[in-house]
Amino acid sequence: MRMRPTLSWTPTEDLPPGTTDPEPVADALSTGGVLVLSGAGISTESGIPDYRGEGGSLSRHTPMTYQDFIASARARRRYWARSHLGWRTFGRARSNAGHRAVAAFGRHGLLSGVITQNVDGLHQAAGSEDVVELHGSLARVVCLVCGAFSPRGELAQLLEEANPGFEPVAAGINPDGDADLTDAQVGDFRVVPCTICGGILKPDVVFFGESVPPRRVEHCRELVRESTSLLVLGSSLTVMSGLRFVRQAAQAGKPVLIVNREPTRGDRHAVTRVSLPLGAALTTVAERLGITVDGRAAV
Repeated sequence: MRMRPTLSWTPTEDLPPGTTDPEPVADALSTGGVLVLSGAGISTESGIPDYRGEGGSLSRHTPMTYQDFIASARARRRYWARSHLGWRTFGRARSNAGHRAVAAFGRHGLLSGVITQNVDGLHQAAGSEDVVELHGSLARVVCLVCGAFSPRGELAQLLEEANPGFEPVAAGINPDGDADLTDAQVGDFRVVPCTICGGILKPDVVFFGESVPPRRVEHCRELVRESTSLLVLGSSLTVMSGLRFVRQAAQAGKPVLIVNREPTRGDRHAVTRVSLPLGAALTTVAERLGITVDGRAAV
């Protein structure tokens, strides 16, 4: 029987309560060397839902697993139909105040790096540089046979040509860019192969049940070693891919600070958890540091 990936987490211990005072975050940033680890919660204000928060997509949607994608042509058809539709909305998302604040902190020399568990590219769109995309990017496609990479826009055009008139109405869009469609709406959607070798195409993202590339993990571990503190933004830390860096920082005696409305799996390792909406919290922090974050850009 195939094991399913960890999709949810329920606290089994009394966790420290959150605070509504972002001053500890401002204090940490003021000393510099802060490593940011962001999750889906930082993109909710851009219209992209998270997985596990209130109204999160896991309440109605089970993400595609790597094992199912590889094993089943039917699963790939369902995935690409839903993802193709979702990309139209997902690709129009714009960075919000939280992303812009992180970019501003970087430009002011307060950060040692940014690791994101998101696949939406919104940190880079806001101006953050050298962002490590822990789970990859929906903007790229990879062939599982020849290994060639291509822009998602090229695949979108090919799928449009192969599926004229494909205009179903989705029940919702998920953090992985996957739209909620019924099997009837998917219908006989046509999947296109790699234009180079005819192989199977996959978005360049880490599916549930798939491992983050070891070299990427080691690069992130090195960033933790080089940082003075770790700032987690909008992640429940349910899956080990992000939690391991929190544990590493705590074991090394580096302060861990978390900004997330709900309790997280990393709370017991943190010196504080700020329970505030991310955009408001980070904008307040920026103001206390004398950094302006307006509606268009952070300067």
